[in-house]
Amino acid sequence: MRTHREIDNRSLAMARAIAHKIDADPRHGGLDHAREVCRRWNRKRSSPAVSEWLEILAKPWDEVRSILLDEGERGKRLRQSSPFVGILSNRERWHIYLEHQAHDQN
Repeated sequence: MRTHREIDNRSLAMARAIAHKIDADPRHGGLDHAREVCRRWNRKRSSPAVSEWLEILAKPWDEVRSILLDEGERGKRLRQSSPFVGILSNRERWHIYLEHQAHDQN
């Protein structure tokens, strides 16, 4: 069974991979994708987390990136409801899962 710390570390690794992928795209298309996901979530069922993400995603990428990668409590909390789903491929996600599974077992 994973501890909260292990899950938070894996979530941060995913966020780093997402940020790297968006950084590599001059158009930052992943940010547009996250905005659309968040708008869709808001239409289906609004929540405080979705509202907070909507506010964050209205900011420039550099600010969003900083919040996404925040290692503090706010960053941990926000990554639990991240609208950046679908940015990483299944293969990229599984690589991170396997990497952290191996690390957690050591």
